[in-house]
Amino acid sequence: MNDLEALLPHVKKDAKLDSKNHLNLLPELADLNNCNNALYFEARRHEDLYLWAAKTPNGPSIKMHVQNVHTMDELKMTGNCLKGSRGILSFDKAFDESEWGRLTKEVFTHIFGVPPQARKAKPFVDHVLTFSLLDNKIWFRNFQIVEKDPLQPNGPPQTSLVEIGPRFVLTPIRIFEGAFGGATVYSNPEFVSPAAVRSALNKERGNRYKSRKFQEEERTGRKDHRKLEEDQLAVSKVFA
Repeated sequence: MNDLEALLPHVKKDAKLDSKNHLNLLPELADLNNCNNALYFEARRHEDLYLWAAKTPNGPSIKMHVQNVHTMDELKMTGNCLKGSRGILSFDKAFDESEWGRLTKEVFTHIFGVPPQARKAKPFVDHVLTFSLLDNKIWFRNFQIVEKDPLQPNGPPQTSLVEIGPRFVLTPIRIFEGAFGGATVYSNPEFVSPAAVRSALNKERGNRYKSRKFQEEERTGRKDHRKLEEDQLAVSKVFA
C-alpha cells in the first residue's frame, strides 16, 4: 500500500474500515475526499489479501485476489524514479480481446492514471506501469525510463527500462455493476478461493493419515496371523 501511495501522487489515504459490514460507506468516503475512484485492500485470515478497484459513486467495481506481492524494499532493484512523477500506463493487447478485460483496463486507466490537475504531481514522466495478462491473471510491474547508458554517460541517447518495483499478481474474481456491490457483471469460472484450496489440502492430508493407519492395522493383522501356536515343547513351557 505504501509503494502504491508513493507511485500515485494523486492518491488520498484513509483510515482502516471494517470490511464485513461497511463496504457501502466507501463511496461516501471517496466523495468526502473528492475522489472519483477507489482502491480498497481487504485482508483476511491466513494472510489472504483482496483488492477492490472501483469507480465511485456508481461503479463498476472489480474484486481481485492479490498474490506474489514483492515490495520495493524487498526487491532491492537498481531502478529509481522521482517522487511525484507521472507514469505511462502500458496494457497488454490481450485486455482488448474480452469484455471483462476492456472493462478492467478502463477502470485501471482512471485509477492509476495521474489526472492533469493533481497538485502533488511533478511535470516529469520517468517510469512505466505495465499491466500484462497471462493465464487470466493480471501481472503488475513498474519500470524506470533510462535515457542514457550508465556505462556511457556521454554517449548517444539510448532509452531502456529498469525495473523498480513493486510486483504483484491480481486474479479477477467478480466484476460488479455498482461500487463495491450490486449485480454481477462477470464471474471468473477458473478462480478457486484460498479457503477451498486449504480445505482440499487438509482433506488430502486426512486421507493420507487414514490410509497410513489402515496399512499399519493390516500389517499388524498379518503378523498375528503368521504367528504359530505354542506346542508342549515350547521354551516358555519347558522352563516355566
